[in-house]
Amino acid sequence: MLGKKEMEDFDRSGDLNTIIGKGSVIEGNVKVQNSMRVDGRVKGQVMASDSIVVGKEGEIEGELRVKNIIIGGRVKGKIFASGKVVLEARSVFQGELKTSKLVIDDGAVFDGTCSMSEGGKILALPETADGRQALSERPVQREAVANR
Repeated sequence: MLGKKEMEDFDRSGDLNTIIGKGSVIEGNVKVQNSMRVDGRVKGQVMASDSIVVGKEGEIEGELRVKNIIIGGRVKGKIFASGKVVLEARSVFQGELKTSKLVIDDGAVFDGTCSMSEGGKILALPETADGRQALSERPVQREAVANR
C-alpha cells in the first residue's frame, strides 16, 4: 500500500477524467489528457499526460507512456514513465519498464526488465515549448544511434 508521502506525489497530479469501468474492453490506441483509471481491459498503446491507476481487476496489454502509474491489477508490455511506478501487493507486471522511481510492495510480481535513470531523465511523452509533457501523434524516440 502507498504511504502518505507517496500518495502526496499522486495527489498533486491533474484531474482524473477518464475511467474504463469493470467489464469494459478496449482494443486500440488510447490517449488521455490528465489521468485515467482502468478497472476493465485495455489492449494497445496507452498514453496519458499525467497518471494511470490500474485497479485490482484492471488489465492492460501493450505500451504505456505516462508520468506516474499505480498498478493494482495486471500489466503486460512496456512502460515508459517519467515519474514513479508503483506495484501494489497482488499486482502483476510482465515486460519492460523504464522509469525514474520504482516502488514494489510485498506480494507484487515483477517478471521482466527495468531501467532507471539517475537524474529522472526518462521522457515518456514529448515536451511542449513551456517544458510540460504533452500527448503527440507519434511515440518519441529519445535514443540517438550513430552509424559510423
